[in-house]
Amino acid sequence: MENPKRGRPVQYDREQALQRASDVFWSVGFAATSLDALSEATQMTRPSLAGAFGDKEALYIEALKRYRDAGVDAMKSTLSGQRSFRKELADVLCNATDVYMASADAARGCLLIGTASVEAVHRPSVRNMLKESLGAFNAVLEERIRQAIADAELDPDADAAGLAAVTSAIMHSLAVRARAGETRHALDELSGAAIDLICRKRPPEHQE
Repeated sequence: MENPKRGRPVQYDREQALQRASDVFWSVGFAATSLDALSEATQMTRPSLAGAFGDKEALYIEALKRYRDAGVDAMKSTLSGQRSFRKELADVLCNATDVYMASADAARGCLLIGTASVEAVHRPSVRNMLKESLGAFNAVLEERIRQAIADAELDPDADAAGLAAVTSAIMHSLAVRARAGETRHALDELSGAAIDLICRKRPPEHQE
């Protein structure tokens, strides 16, 4: 009689497993997440997890990549250029805040900012993922800001790269403040102030 096969189960949903693993990492961080907790959350045995994703760090990187890719796609969809830049930027910040405060328990903020920034100091693979992810978000923002400049929604001499970095910094602050327990009203007030700062258009110096 043949021995039963071990490793990844026949019925295996990679996306579902990554989502469940992400929830665990997001709630308690990488270091505090045990393989037993991941096994229980994903409903996969530890050998099955190893067969599917490798070690815990490799699984974490996959979870971060999935989160990053979904966030970039959502941002591209919102910053489509079909509406005013101000309106699209407002929706980007609102949607981000929705994600940061989505947990039924305490707000978890951003998976990348809340967990990867802690591990990046000692884990090169996490640091690279974090750097690449921040760069990916900045690139989407910068492209849309350049369009806003070309469409005369922003000053012609506006610094697109600088404004993209400022927008990212605001999103990071929203994530941290959400995790710290600030109210939705306070976060929306911050977003509104940021939009006014980023979208302001100086009047001409000389008017006829």
